[in-house]
Amino acid sequence: MGFKGFVEGGIASIVAGASTHPLDLIKVRMQLHGEPTLTPSINPNPSLIFRPAMPGNISAVHSIHLMDPPPRVGPVSIGVNIVRSEGVAALFSGVSATILRQTLYSATRMGLYEVLKQKWTDPQTGNFTLPKKIAAGLVAGGVGAAVGNPADVAMVRMQADGRLPISERRNYKSVVDAISQMSKSEGVASLWRGSALTVNRAMIVTASQLASYDQIKETILKKGLMNDGIGTHVAASFAAGFVAAVASNPVDVIKTRVMNMRFESGAAPPYSGALDCAVKTVRAEGVMALYKGFIPTISRQGPFTVVLFVTLEQIRKVLKDF
Repeated sequence: MGFKGFVEGGIASIVAGASTHPLDLIKVRMQLHGEPTLTPSINPNPSLIFRPAMPGNISAVHSIHLMDPPPRVGPVSIGVNIVRSEGVAALFSGVSATILRQTLYSATRMGLYEVLKQKWTDPQTGNFTLPKKIAAGLVAGGVGAAVGNPADVAMVRMQADGRLPISERRNYKSVVDAISQMSKSEGVASLWRGSALTVNRAMIVTASQLASYDQIKETILKKGLMNDGIGTHVAASFAAGFVAAVASNPVDVIKTRVMNMRFESGAAPPYSGALDCAVKTVRAEGVMALYKGFIPTISRQGPFTVVLFVTLEQIRKVLKDF
């Protein structure tokens, strides 16, 4: 029964992740928009110019100059710009990393949550209380994130690559190529860059998403508002997606920026860690910068969670006799 939970969760997560990947890519680009970076004086795409991030005197650097902060943009304009400058296929940049991430991270968290759910459900009453659901989500999310972090780093970098000037792009061919290049050029430890943030985010997402889905679904059925069918699954999963998006977005912004930062030889990294990134982000862009990409986050988290749980419920029906 425990292994089946991993298989069911993995299949449902891959379907949900692949189908909502373009929304996730737009979210990442929005989270990075306005982040200080070094850029060449001639940018092939003026709409993607960003401010220098490295402190100190940069006047001696021949091809680098200070740019004003970019204007505020929305998910639609980001999406249109990606299609215009990089082509429609760019909306699926990093999809191989998404599939690997869902295979490692989501299969682990979903399966482990089901194992803990079975162990912590009261055998007499069949009651699985909300505090236990949250605790199970925290544990499952943390373990899953630790397992899937290399794919997460690769996914963020592949999704962000198109916003960089051509000369600075990493041009990973696939998730395997990305992981291989990172290991060779930055060391194996780079595959777990931002892992503390990934684990924290995953714990928050899993606890809020899975616990709220179970709780809302149980409430709907107990009160007789709807029968146990697709309507109930959609309603509970969309509500769970909203809760997860609100809870996780600030950590997600910092995670994205830490994972994507570029290390220059002989220069200090843009951020010394998650706290430093959070402080610099808030100082430079304001507190609401922590909710950058929230619209595409909820736009993606809602459909992702709906597809995830509706698919999961259908897979459970198919595999119930196994």
